Amino acid sequence: MTSAQDPLDGAATSRALRVETHGLDVIADAERRGTPRTLFWPWFGANVSVLGLSYGAFAFGFGISFPQALAAGTLGIVASFLLCGFIAVAGKRGSAPTMVLSRAAYGVRGNRLPSAVSWVLTVGWETVLTALATMATATVFRRLGWGGGTRTEVLGLLVVAALTVVGGVMGFDLIMRLQTWITLVTGVLTIVYIALVADRIEWSRVDAVPAGSAQEFIGALVFMMTGFGLGWVNAAADYSRYLPRGSSSRGVIGWTAFGASLAPLVLLVFGLLLAGSSEDLSKAVAADPIGALTTILPTWFLVPFAVVAVLGLVGGAVLDIYSSGLALLSAGLRVPRYLAALFDGVLMIAGAVYIVFFADDFLGQFMGFLTTLGVPIAAWAGVMLADLALRRRDYDETDLYRPHGRYGDVPFLPLCLTLAATAVGWGLVTNSAASWLTWRGYLLEPFGLGGRTGAWAYANLGVLAALALAFLGTLLLGRGRVCDQEDRTPSPARQEEARHA
Repeated sequence: MTSAQDPLDGAATSRALRVETHGLDVIADAERRGTPRTLFWPWFGANVSVLGLSYGAFAFGFGISFPQALAAGTLGIVASFLLCGFIAVAGKRGSAPTMVLSRAAYGVRGNRLPSAVSWVLTVGWETVLTALATMATATVFRRLGWGGGTRTEVLGLLVVAALTVVGGVMGFDLIMRLQTWITLVTGVLTIVYIALVADRIEWSRVDAVPAGSAQEFIGALVFMMTGFGLGWVNAAADYSRYLPRGSSSRGVIGWTAFGASLAPLVLLVFGLLLAGSSEDLSKAVAADPIGALTTILPTWFLVPFAVVAVLGLVGGAVLDIYSSGLALLSAGLRVPRYLAALFDGVLMIAGAVYIVFFADDFLGQFMGFLTTLGVPIAAWAGVMLADLALRRRDYDETDLYRPHGRYGDVPFLPLCLTLAATAVGWGLVTNSAASWLTWRGYLLEPFGLGGRTGAWAYANLGVLAALALAFLGTLLLGRGRVCDQEDRTPSPARQEEARHA
């Protein structure tokens, strides 16, 4: 990897920018540089999106008050990004992408199942973000009288998709540069947006929003977790793998969680105040989460708002398409990383076309998507976190690519725990707005939780259950397997086998 500027430590170099050649391989010590604080930039840049404002309306949709929504949002955001921070530690300990490091827990080929789920999740997220950026662009153009119809939406989609795909194909170096600029530009313009619409806040109306039940609070909390950190946890080590091995683990955890949480927390608070002040705005956000925010802006700021909206969403989509390409390779596809990212870009465009031009209910489908894939990802995170906690040594990087090495090929325990935790999780979540998800919630009645129409139906307990079951199961049953792995003599390096595993 080469660059005109070192993406991690900011030191100027004379090397030119080019397509990253790294795929699933281990990052050599000579290419590992920087400090944990440099993780702030990619994580902040990926989450300083005005979409965070819309989560205020999403939270109120659960029927809770401002204090409840603030507590649910804060806990959900911070806790979920702390999970990302813990998994990011695996990156500096193993020098490989997240879904390669996951092989230590799942086996070299057994890991293809969670890799496939991870791939679907990241492609889904990049598709959602691209669609939102396209819809926001069309709304801005419509308000300015510059069109806003199908032609504008097509043009907006092409521009957003091009930015995202180019970033994903070029790889780590360009992404780190982009995220620094996206952070600066979107940060400043977001502050301006907040200043311009602050007079729209009506404290009396916000305070008058009635409180909800404990079940509704938990539902909002879990939704925040799946909408933020759990949407990134499967990519958490993809950037920390470029740090030196001796980097502080606490620093990796802290800077990852801080960088990722800071902007969403600020945006959530302001989004709650705006949504609580206007019921009409809160309802409009459900149909067009970004575009609805333009209705309270002065006309002169619409173009800067379009810039901040598109850049913020592209910042997240670029990280997603980079990680989705890596996940696809880890799932078994044998092509260069940039081709995997390009393939994902094609799928992203197709999905965005469906959302923009054919889908009727964005919020219902979005929530269904989050909770459906949030359950197996939570189960994977539980296994991964427990496995990481049990390890006392760094990963044997050669054996991460050897089916007959210490980590095994298709181990029974982690796969069964993941499948069982997912089955339980899906049985405890529901979504009435998405017709394709009516099969879920099958355990709510047997567990005495009131069935699919009871008080616990929308508490999203399945995500928490999957995370807890997989974590505790691995912690209790996996210690012997991890000890056996770490007691074995390191395997000889075989680069050819590693490249094709």
